[in-house]
Amino acid sequence: MSRPLRLSVLDQSVACVGRPQDESIRHTVALAEHCERLGYERFWLSEHHSLPAIVGTAPEVLMAAIAVRTARIRIGSAGVMLPHYSPFKVAEQFRVLDALAPGRIDLGVGRAPGSDHRTARLLNPDPRSANHFPQQVRELQAWVSGEEMPEGHPGRGIQALPRAVTAPQLWMLGSSSYGAQLAAHYGLPYSFAHFISDGEGCAEALELYRQLFKPGLVQRPEANVCVWALAADTEEEAWRLFASRERARVDRQTGRFGPLLPPEQAVRPYDAAEEAFRQGLRARSFVGTGEQVVQRLRALAEALEIEEVVVITWTWDPLAQRRSYELLAGAAGLS
Repeated sequence: MSRPLRLSVLDQSVACVGRPQDESIRHTVALAEHCERLGYERFWLSEHHSLPAIVGTAPEVLMAAIAVRTARIRIGSAGVMLPHYSPFKVAEQFRVLDALAPGRIDLGVGRAPGSDHRTARLLNPDPRSANHFPQQVRELQAWVSGEEMPEGHPGRGIQALPRAVTAPQLWMLGSSSYGAQLAAHYGLPYSFAHFISDGEGCAEALELYRQLFKPGLVQRPEANVCVWALAADTEEEAWRLFASRERARVDRQTGRFGPLLPPEQAVRPYDAAEEAFRQGLRARSFVGTGEQVVQRLRALAEALEIEEVVVITWTWDPLAQRRSYELLAGAAGLS
């Protein structure tokens, strides 16, 4: 018997050529409301800084806006780049979010800078901040859950407020074995960023997570993967829309970042190396009709032994992005 498939969403507030950046933020909020109506499980938001392609810099702020406009869907960060911040302050922010949407808040954390190194130094001048990540995760979980700090810890007796019956759920995010091992050690749910590595290392990281898992926040391994996918009413139309992301990915290989181009403007001649990368990208991408894409997502979930896939979709036209999520919801039987 095949596993049930639950679908969730990650949105990055992508910048688009010819459109003010503030519109991308408002489109994200509207998309969250739309995806709640479609039956998606979660709506996660990323954190990036000084990146021309992505204007989602403050997931905790967007989460607050979405919290007061939704009633059922879980809302989360994917993630807060914890080395930039004080774990205590992050705990306070997410406890406030939990007060706005009780029992619906996911606190996903990552170690990557979400930016270039110069920008990272502006967020936290300590160049060794990422070395403290395991300790930060442990402190964050304690303050989020209301657990007392151990004797001798400078935060002992300090509480992250407001307190409530519910609390945010901590998730470990990653695209390598490091996050998998840390999630297993602390007994945390784990999300693998399949869309960053195009799936490379995904199966190995999930297997390592399951092998090393020790009960903690959750009592058994709980994992999902975040996959880039795009659906349209026809396969031809889906591949046409895909040209925007295809151009962005090819350009990124040579350090060129910019707002998303409309499909018609995205097509350009590629040299041999770029063409080889382009063909590999197309072969690995989840693109087609709703039924075609969901069939591939189900196959991936079966192969990885997971029950939830988080879908990220970039399109220049926000209506095409909404339509993609509609088609996937229909093909997956969400309600």
